[in-house]
Amino acid sequence: MPTSYNEHLQRILDSRHHDPFAFLGRHMEAGQCVVRALLPFAREAGIMELNAPMKPVGKQGLFEWRGPRDALPSHYRIRWSDGHGHEQIAYDPYCFAPQVPDFDIHLFNEGRHWHAYRFLGAHLHEVDGIQGVRFAVWAPAAERVSVVGDFNRWDGRCHPMRVRGGSGVWELFIPGMAPGALYKYEIRNRDTDAILLKADPYGQRFELRPRTAAVVSPPSRFQWSDQAWLADRCNEAWLHRPMSVYEVHLGSWRRDADGQFLNYRELARELVDYVTRMGFTHVELLPITEHPYDGSWGYQTTGYYAPTSRFGEPDDFRYFVNLCHEHGIGVLLDWAPGHFPKDAHGLARFDGSALYEHEDPRLGEHRDWGTLIFNYGRNEVRNFLVSSAMYWVEEFHIDGLRVDAVASMLYLDYSREPGDWVPNKFGGNENLDAIEFLRELNSTVQGRHPGALIIAEESTSWPQVTRPTWLGGLGFAMKWNMGWMNDTLDYFKKDPIHRHYHHDRLTFGLLYAFTENFVLPFSHDEVVHGKRSLLYRMPGDEWQRFANLRLLYTLMWSYPGKKLLFMGCEIGQGNEWDASREMEWHLLQYPFHEGVQRLVADLNRLYREQPALHHLDFEWQGFDWIDCHDAAQSVLSYLRKTEDGNQFIISALNFTPVPREGYRIGVPGPGRYREIFNSDSHYYGGGNLGNLEVEAEDIPWMGKPYSVVLTLPPLAGILLQPATG
Repeated sequence: MPTSYNEHLQRILDSRHHDPFAFLGRHMEAGQCVVRALLPFAREAGIMELNAPMKPVGKQGLFEWRGPRDALPSHYRIRWSDGHGHEQIAYDPYCFAPQVPDFDIHLFNEGRHWHAYRFLGAHLHEVDGIQGVRFAVWAPAAERVSVVGDFNRWDGRCHPMRVRGGSGVWELFIPGMAPGALYKYEIRNRDTDAILLKADPYGQRFELRPRTAAVVSPPSRFQWSDQAWLADRCNEAWLHRPMSVYEVHLGSWRRDADGQFLNYRELARELVDYVTRMGFTHVELLPITEHPYDGSWGYQTTGYYAPTSRFGEPDDFRYFVNLCHEHGIGVLLDWAPGHFPKDAHGLARFDGSALYEHEDPRLGEHRDWGTLIFNYGRNEVRNFLVSSAMYWVEEFHIDGLRVDAVASMLYLDYSREPGDWVPNKFGGNENLDAIEFLRELNSTVQGRHPGALIIAEESTSWPQVTRPTWLGGLGFAMKWNMGWMNDTLDYFKKDPIHRHYHHDRLTFGLLYAFTENFVLPFSHDEVVHGKRSLLYRMPGDEWQRFANLRLLYTLMWSYPGKKLLFMGCEIGQGNEWDASREMEWHLLQYPFHEGVQRLVADLNRLYREQPALHHLDFEWQGFDWIDCHDAAQSVLSYLRKTEDGNQFIISALNFTPVPREGYRIGVPGPGRYREIFNSDSHYYGGGNLGNLEVEAEDIPWMGKPYSVVLTLPPLAGILLQPATG
């Protein structure tokens, strides 16, 4: 610790001082008031309130004034000029007391500050009527941290911060700063002397890429009008509500006439209209958290608190969410707390140490992705992530987060060779710290905001992903059913002549369908990297491909579980998804593509209107096989029903191009049954073979007391329900 004047002076001039307030600013020495200011670009300086000049000390920009003890007010202004006609007048930042409350820092260090974004980062702040910006950042391995930006010529000598004891939190109030200022943190590591220039981890707005500075964000002026939506979200039993999600990459859903991105507000108006017409209940956005590289689709995040500036400002995104809510559409965000990129301006070795990540690459690096893994065992890191989740739910009214790559978080040996991972303290491959983090995330966000949903993209057999934490589960609301997705697509890619050998691909999923709260996903991951579009994964000629696709969606919408479909799949897009250009909207001029779009809209309508198709999506009481054994003809039939069984829908699916005439299935009761949906309808581009109404016969069949005789169209599914009136 420096004790003498010369030691303080040298550390200030060397830009090494951890507490510049101990030397700069106002001090009482030998009965006098002393003011010191480090102004690297100044030729002359003075104190405005006294109209008194300050004396230069040496030639490195240090100025000093000495005078009577009571000559100055507690806050005073310094005027300086650089000798080239540039003059500046501002309050001295080093005459202000610490502005971050001790309690906030205490909670943060304990990992229990769910709103850390309210004191860390850059915030407009007022002290004794003086406006400015308060900066705070966590960098415990730093010897010195400075705020740099366009306001001080990006020079780390100008605005060094003070550290708050042993907390690792550095802070500085800079009076006179206004919204719109660009800034970063310049950090000197205390062990290596390395100088790092870092973006603010808690920055709430950033420059448009490829530039990487944070922007001091003004207070939101947006007026929300979604109070009724939020109240309903809190009170409704989401488990029993229909949920059909349209997954969207904002940068390639639509673009303007010049191929450029649309603004959040433009996207909101167009997307809300489209989603409403298509009948989806939610949109899920691929990550709009700030990220440097378009090709990562947002999954390599650098700004966990900032909507990307590609599409506008934070209030523009608030408008997007609000408009969705006004039209009854929920908004989910993809969120990536499993890893972060190595970009020099980002979180990687933030203060010169492995701060957010692990030092050991066997714990701290994803070899496949070239990214780093968060150190979930560190209180402040967990706090950073949980606070980020809370931020999106509270500040932007987001209805839920889909957590990316959960499997990579749960397993220490995920995608690693033997010897390239470190077992946990019990010798196992479970990441105990990540497990506790996920439980904390889910219990905190969902506990404080009922109806906000945290959804796992988790591809393994890890038990109880969607069961409460107090029962030993991870506490997610829902989980993507990757097993169902893989089995189903594997079945559909096979030539129908061979499908009877693989019938179990379609039936196996029901053995575990109710062990978790499942979402059935056909996501962006299924239409990239050479996998081909869903349409061109189907066998046969053009007619058969489209028929198969319509059948696939009929199976999906009548099967237990919530639904998710990636943009472009609803129009039968032929090419793989290309994030660099908009969807192939021109395909809708062709009847087959328009037919798929109509089919998805009608399936959504039925799914929302018919309680039998959604009320018991997660419970076995809502499903009953009629016949799962007819592998020889590749036909499945089952019931979806309400809890009391009074409402039910029959699904009968023919997975071959051969019409099945006179096909008998069992039904629960007598009377007439009406066909309410047929994927072979001419309206969707099919051959229009099917049934209008059929009469149940008093012939027991397949364990049911009655039966009906149907015509099953080729490569098609039909839905029936008891006729009324």
